[in-house]
Amino acid sequence: MTDGFDFLSPGAQIPLSGVDGQTGATQALASAAYRDSPLEALSAADEGMSAIKEPKVKLLRANLGEAFARAVQNRMLGAGRNELVQSFGAEPQTVVEHCLAANRIRQERDGKLTAVMAVFGLLFLPGMLIWLGAFQLRAVVRKSEGSRAGLLGSVVLIVVGFFAVLFVLNPPLTGFWSQYLRVMMVAPVLGWFWAKRICEQTAKDLRERWAGLVSGSGVGAKIPEAVPRNPNQTRAETLRQNLAKLSAEQQSNVVFYAGPKGVLGMGARWGAWRMAEELTPREGLSEIHPFRSWDVIKMIHGRLRDLQRGPLHTGGFPKPLIQHWVVSHVGAGAKKISRPTGSDVDGYTVRDFEIQRICNEQQFDKGNRHYLGVQFVVWDGQLVITMMVSVTVLASTLRIEVTGHVLGPVHSLFTTAPEAKEKEIAHPVKFWETKKVQLPLVASDEVVRLAARAPLTRFPRILDHLGGKIVLPEPFGLRHSWASAPWTNRFMADDALRAATPVLRAVHSAAIAVMEENGVDVTKFTNRSQFLSTSVQDASPSEADVY
Repeated sequence: MTDGFDFLSPGAQIPLSGVDGQTGATQALASAAYRDSPLEALSAADEGMSAIKEPKVKLLRANLGEAFARAVQNRMLGAGRNELVQSFGAEPQTVVEHCLAANRIRQERDGKLTAVMAVFGLLFLPGMLIWLGAFQLRAVVRKSEGSRAGLLGSVVLIVVGFFAVLFVLNPPLTGFWSQYLRVMMVAPVLGWFWAKRICEQTAKDLRERWAGLVSGSGVGAKIPEAVPRNPNQTRAETLRQNLAKLSAEQQSNVVFYAGPKGVLGMGARWGAWRMAEELTPREGLSEIHPFRSWDVIKMIHGRLRDLQRGPLHTGGFPKPLIQHWVVSHVGAGAKKISRPTGSDVDGYTVRDFEIQRICNEQQFDKGNRHYLGVQFVVWDGQLVITMMVSVTVLASTLRIEVTGHVLGPVHSLFTTAPEAKEKEIAHPVKFWETKKVQLPLVASDEVVRLAARAPLTRFPRILDHLGGKIVLPEPFGLRHSWASAPWTNRFMADDALRAATPVLRAVHSAAIAVMEENGVDVTKFTNRSQFLSTSVQDASPSEADVY
């Protein structure tokens, strides 16, 4: 294979769901695949970044779960897809697996509904078209604003029902066609009752999975179609390879800086602290001992590994993820990203020797840059705190920069549990009181919508065109596309601000230690470090990427 991945290893594996510390955000995103909410609810979750294509036929409109699961599956597993932004704090493979599982559940339901449509609808096509036309007109009318819209929509069905009764009692024809006209208007209604049972069974299953994921019970995604049982199952093998490629891309050490948007997948840069002083020899030395940026980075790397340790037994930092990042620049309005290729890249990962070369030599002019990142994934994956460190030497000036990035929790839309379908009505006797009554899990209009969509399930592009779809924001990454600001949560904001000070001090102490070992006068660096140690304790974040 030219992409550097080994997809020919023996034995198919079922992908595992969930990673320690990241299950909260992952399961919240995965729950969207099972939801039956209106599609328009997604616009509020990403501030309109996702474009919603309105349905051409109101009766065939898609809901949130249907559109989300299909859009994510196509974007992340489709042929010829663009590169994806890593989803820090979440496992995109798990989310995609749940989208596949949700689509499979719906396909099984649609297969049964198609059979019902064939028996009770196709054989009595004129009657079915009349009823579908009535529901389509009702859907168009209900889209209008005003209290009369719902009443007018109900009147439409009453009129059609009235004519159906007339056809049954007094058909205008005689003989065989007289009996056909009688059955023609009644058969679709009988089919509706059978379809309602099928829809309610599936709706109950989908809602249980939705509730389980939101509550954190760890509902697994069943996707047997991703496990090839013999060498001839090319479709299953292709799906398995795409899932493996998705996992490999998630492990890439290349990230993208998009101007004011910050590092894609890590969030905007909220703070920056710089120490830039001249390299002069210590008193008594004529010159300093030569060293490189990589020597400083190695020492900093070692100090950052010790952030968990402290003189007091009071908890503190969880285990951080320390990673050497190759940062590539893309414009703030870029619609896609492109990862580096060549002999210096293994799959999606830049090799170690190339990282060292970039760190030592690529510090000015065009090209990628090197950053050392320390990342804390906390709050069950809902908060991702990343501190990025860069070391550059230009002329005789050593510059050490520490920047803070933070990615907030996924939007509250993804953490809401399914609500019971009920309605508040006036008490029949005690009119001054109200009571709640349970509504059917699947409404009448919903049964008709699902039954009308079912035969088109095998033609997904036609269904997307007629029923509407989601166009995901680009460059696309599951986690950052629907992240909200962490500053509205007091404790999350505190965690992000508190993480900066120990990281900054560890970086400065490591850099000063390297300079002392190589005969550098560190007086100016020490003074600057103390000043920055004071300024980093500022109580509020700044907008470092807004100039």
